[in-house]
Amino acid sequence: MENRVENWQRGGFGLYLHWPFCQAKCPYCDFNSHVAQRIDQDRWAAAYLLELDRLAEETGDRILGSVFFGGGTPSLMEPRIVGTILDRISRHWRLRNDFEVTLEANPTSIEADRFTGYRQAGVNRVSMGMQALNDMDLRRLGRLHSVDEGLRAFDIARNAFDRISFDLIYARQDQSPEAWESELRRAMELCADHLSLYQLTVEEGTAFGDRLARGGLRGLPDEDRSAEMYEITQTLTTEAGLPAYEISNHAVPDAESRHNLVYWRSGDWIGIGPGAHGRLEFDGIRYATEAPKAPGAWLSQVESGRGGEIERVRLSPLEGVEERLMMGLRLAEGVQLPEKVDLLSEDFDRRVEALTELGFLNRVQDRLIATEAGRPILNGVLRELLA
Repeated sequence: MENRVENWQRGGFGLYLHWPFCQAKCPYCDFNSHVAQRIDQDRWAAAYLLELDRLAEETGDRILGSVFFGGGTPSLMEPRIVGTILDRISRHWRLRNDFEVTLEANPTSIEADRFTGYRQAGVNRVSMGMQALNDMDLRRLGRLHSVDEGLRAFDIARNAFDRISFDLIYARQDQSPEAWESELRRAMELCADHLSLYQLTVEEGTAFGDRLARGGLRGLPDEDRSAEMYEITQTLTTEAGLPAYEISNHAVPDAESRHNLVYWRSGDWIGIGPGAHGRLEFDGIRYATEAPKAPGAWLSQVESGRGGEIERVRLSPLEGVEERLMMGLRLAEGVQLPEKVDLLSEDFDRRVEALTELGFLNRVQDRLIATEAGRPILNGVLRELLA
């Protein structure tokens, strides 16, 4: 009898570690990030190690493909702390030959000086929060670096790491399609192998959200102008050999974020740190894990020996199918239809056929793929599929 393929073998197995602290809170950010005057990094390192020990007892038989230090601003972590964490990880899990370790960084001179230390600690990929190549817009976005400082940091990172990515936000206040095209061309000339290009979204509960509600966030592009910028993004990146492998992520071949692919392929991942989420499957049952958001609450809970989770929720088969479609259709490769896709609705095939006739989906045997026309309106496509 053939052995069953475990979910982590199909979709990958990764580890996400959340560092919740920042120098300042950006007005558009809805991530779990906090500004603190003093951080006892050794105390935090000890808590992370406790969580690694706890979760290794459940998953230590798996092969780990990636680690992602996210935040917050993980480049505020001392390189020796990163090295201590990675050393413990390598003791607990077997590592893939192409093991990927990504650390998010802000391109300020303070953090750029640490890049060599991170490389020596075991980091082999950096994702930089550049966000804009325009000083006025950087100030509007609440960023602490200038364009020149960001570019200097990028040069330091490029000399330290073989793999480097950076983020840009477009559809910003008063930004024209022509200005975005010029900025994007400049970004691609920097020779990063991966770009994350996001349309500005204003979320409730952020400073931008409050400002918009008061009528103070002026100059945001309308839907047509945002769509034009999206089309510019797809055209220029494809021409430059950085096609979109996911709706907002572009890479040269083989430079895709292996860690993020675990999410989009509905693999398994451990989530460690304040507010971190995870997905783990045991004996065919998928669980969602979640940690307390408040840094102090998480730290106290871990130190007390109770573990860093609020709860572990068993996902129903239907929830698992829905999540797999919602994540997988973001990818250019599409998603292999789950075995239990018939749980969605009795007329699922008819829904797929209708969306295919409209030009929003393609079905190739057991794989469903959003078309170029379908990806920009994926939320609407999913509503039709999952209704």
